[in-house]
Amino acid sequence: MSKYTLNPLPGQIPENVLALLRRVETATVGHVLHTGFVDREIRAILPDARVAGTAVTVRIAGEDSTLLHYVLGLVRPGDFLVIDRGGDSRHACWGGLVTNTARLAGVVGAVIDGPATDISEIRRCQMPVWSRGASSITTKLLDFGGEFNVPACVGGQIVCPGDAILADESGVIALKPGEAEAIARRAIEMQETELVSLERLRKGEKLADISGAARLVLSTG
Repeated sequence: MSKYTLNPLPGQIPENVLALLRRVETATVGHVLHTGFVDREIRAILPDARVAGTAVTVRIAGEDSTLLHYVLGLVRPGDFLVIDRGGDSRHACWGGLVTNTARLAGVVGAVIDGPATDISEIRRCQMPVWSRGASSITTKLLDFGGEFNVPACVGGQIVCPGDAILADESGVIALKPGEAEAIARRAIEMQETELVSLERLRKGEKLADISGAARLVLSTG
């Protein structure tokens, strides 16, 4: 029996939906949802990065990154790699060579439930990566096995192949494909409303009056 599970690539999120998501801040979605977000300790390496793509998942354990190297030959432009490290927080599976390979393949970003390495190369390539910091101890090709395109756990969040991923400097969120467009449109509307509120603040109105907090605090009910 093979040590590797290799499932087909999922259908990709339509470009028109991804274009909407790229206009959205994850923090705006945080006003609408409380689920789907990965652990806030998984952070962006690049400042001001914001990308959206289709989740392609990899589960690899411990010191081994054999499967990650293999699937880098399968990924497509627009894919977002979601890497479940099986609880390992010591070994960096993502470094300079992987960064360049992913960039050349058109991968829009990666989130790793573990550390990365070669941080300067990641920044030089402007590759959007989210990780649990840096490590000088790297994975190797040990042929331990692994799983490709199965539900993965990253930062306490289950991500399924084909989910829509939105990631920026505030965090990473996984959205179900059928919900992504509606959530994006609602978030865009909220961001446009915020611009109106900012203009009202500049004209001298108080935040509590704009948000309705004053009405709630002063209510006699």
